[in-house]
Amino acid sequence: MLKGFKDFILRGNVIELAIAVVIGSAFTALVAAFTTNIINPVIAAAGGMNADGLGFKIWENNPATFINFGAVLTALVTFVITAAVVYFIFVAPMNKINSLVKSRLATEEPEEEPIPADTALLAEIRDLLKDAAAARNAGQAAGPGTDFTSDPTR
Repeated sequence: MLKGFKDFILRGNVIELAIAVVIGSAFTALVAAFTTNIINPVIAAAGGMNADGLGFKIWENNPATFINFGAVLTALVTFVITAAVVYFIFVAPMNKINSLVKSRLATEEPEEEPIPADTALLAEIRDLLKDAAAARNAGQAAGPGTDFTSDPTR
């Protein structure tokens, strides 16, 4: 079990995973800054004069009862931006690379060339002669007096 863990560590996957986490954290910070400083003010402006954003309070005197639709929209925008970047920067190029690699690694089977008509005819004659010789040999093996031919003069 420890050998498998050692192989996993030394294979390089851990380094790639660490890089992915660092890049993901930096990208999350970038998207969070974008949504907080650009998207949230636009959503709050659409919500009206209330500075709390797009939403309403269930009880006017209790700020803890504020239902914030703006935060949900911000999270949705953040998700869509993150998913789009991941797809267009990582997934689509990797799919393209994988399809190119598979097409180059695929072994093409050579197409069988059609047999020329004269060769096919000669092969058919050969097979018929083999069958006739086999039938004659079977007739001789049956013993004297046995005639397998249709010629009564023989």
